[in-house]
Amino acid sequence: MALAISDDKSWEGADFICQTFNCLTIIRDISTRSKPLLRDPDHIMFASPIKSIAWLSFFTAILAAWVWLYMMAMGMDLDLIGRPGPMGEAMRRMDPRMDMYMPMAEFWPLFAMWAVMMAAMMLPTMVPTLQVYEDLITSADGTRAGWWGVLLGYSVAWVAFAALITGVQLALLFGGVIDMLGIFTSTWMVGALLLVVGVFQFTRAKEICHGVCHSPMGYFLGHWSPGFAGGTRMGLGLGAFCVGCCWGFMALGFVGGMMSLLWMGLATFFMVLEKVPELGQRVVRPLGGALVAAGLAVLAVPLVKGG
Repeated sequence: MALAISDDKSWEGADFICQTFNCLTIIRDISTRSKPLLRDPDHIMFASPIKSIAWLSFFTAILAAWVWLYMMAMGMDLDLIGRPGPMGEAMRRMDPRMDMYMPMAEFWPLFAMWAVMMAAMMLPTMVPTLQVYEDLITSADGTRAGWWGVLLGYSVAWVAFAALITGVQLALLFGGVIDMLGIFTSTWMVGALLLVVGVFQFTRAKEICHGVCHSPMGYFLGHWSPGFAGGTRMGLGLGAFCVGCCWGFMALGFVGGMMSLLWMGLATFFMVLEKVPELGQRVVRPLGGALVAAGLAVLAVPLVKGG
């Protein structure tokens, strides 16, 4: 479905939009719509509180997720870096096959942790995308329901990834590759993961996925669908590309520990940085280079010490 431009100034820029995005058809189809796209003053006054409530709810969810993660880390006797105290160390050494209830060795508690982690780390990266859709509410036929739909679809994509990586973590845990805190037991695995994630930053797959995440307007124009259902479909697509772009930063939790607030904060910062419109394209490869260098350094340490 085509995206309709609602005012004359936006319509004057349609030629530029067409040229930029392969001549996508931008149709001004006001006469056939059930409600006018030009907002009257009463509608604008009513919409402003709704917009404020939507954004306030969004940022409250992010804050709540971080508070929950902080409380969980403290309850596990971990410091902000993820280093365990006496109780945490005892938990780290536990065998997941022991005949007792251990949340970090059970799917649903571990999945809940990852789902909340997705909210804390990935929702901040969605701010530019939601702002682009916000602009389309005023300049085109975007709706507040569509805005919520985009958020829902994006969240569903990351919750699905949370389920996937929960399964991966449990397989690694019961295979003896990671400990109960989700940290690799071998420095060789740490170095190898750093290398894999670093090299991925230079791949065509990263370039394609990052291009969509970095410039969501192109995706909206090419896949536009109005309303809540349409927003949800677009959010799912954007979320899938974002998973493809950022999975490596999530996997690096196996290096620093799944409940390391330092790792979570740094990963969130770098993922947000990659999506900043004026800066994102410039930091992808330097980040990759830094990760490759870190991986090589980790792999070299045992060799140097052994020599």
